[in-house]
Amino acid sequence: MTTGRLPWIAEDPASARLLELAEKVAVAPTTLLITGESGTGKDHLARLIHELGPRRDAPYLKIDCASLPPQLVESELFGHERGAFTGAVERKLGRFELGGNGTIVLDEVAALSPNAQSKLLRVLQERAFERLGGTETLRIEARVMALTNVDLPAAVKAGSFREDLYFRLNVLTLTVPPLRDRRADILPLAEHLLGALRAAHGRPHAQLGESARRMLAAYAWPGNVRELRNALERAVVFSSVARGAGSPGPDLLEPENFAENVRAAAPGAASPVAGLRSLEDVEREVIAATLEATHYQISRSAEILGISRKTLLEKRKKYGLR
Repeated sequence: MTTGRLPWIAEDPASARLLELAEKVAVAPTTLLITGESGTGKDHLARLIHELGPRRDAPYLKIDCASLPPQLVESELFGHERGAFTGAVERKLGRFELGGNGTIVLDEVAALSPNAQSKLLRVLQERAFERLGGTETLRIEARVMALTNVDLPAAVKAGSFREDLYFRLNVLTLTVPPLRDRRADILPLAEHLLGALRAAHGRPHAQLGESARRMLAAYAWPGNVRELRNALERAVVFSSVARGAGSPGPDLLEPENFAENVRAAAPGAASPVAGLRSLEDVEREVIAATLEATHYQISRSAEILGISRKTLLEKRKKYGLR
């Protein structure tokens, strides 16, 4: 089952229940907290709720709290006036102002500094703020959603997250179940993700073989939907290398195209200690194949491998790969 302009796979009862709740809270203006493990699709759910609600045609602004330097958080959220600090050569509008009557998403809200948490609490309580260096009080019309993979009650106990801010955020809460707890979604999600990867990699007829489907269904997916997508992209890349351009026959993804940890979940898989090679040998082979498949696009290869560009360049040098 999918819904709205944004697809949401909900074949599993757990996902179907979450979708029902999402449809109910979509019409509310109340602050919403979305929790769940990394990679479960919290940001996707937030966008879906925006699309389902009356604000669908208004701005949707997402702020990655974890990636913002602490000294820029207030300027990013609230904006600033010219001369508010060194380098502020002109007025800048913050996200709360630019959001209008749309939706503002605070991704990884637990990463905010104590000072930023205090400022956010005041905004949520009073629905008002001032630009840095300004005196004009501005009203917030946007709905605020906060996303986190952190156990906020535990963070409150540890003193790293304000209790009053947690209560202010925790008016409505949705928790996205990990993929291992909605197993009926695994194969429909895999087919949906593979559809996008076919176009991206020029493999319009790529399909999951039956043994690969059984393997994907059996794996626990600790990295959730993000890991599933990365695994499928790796399989498309590696099967392309093995298959060769223009090869005849069915274009199937088989278990051997997937990483070893995923293959180990296949029914009847051999013992994981059989025929092991050194980690360096495996790593060199994987990096070489990925670089070749992407025509040595460093950024794209790093994304597929799940490492930083800097790390990939270091490993490329280490293994003598051109």
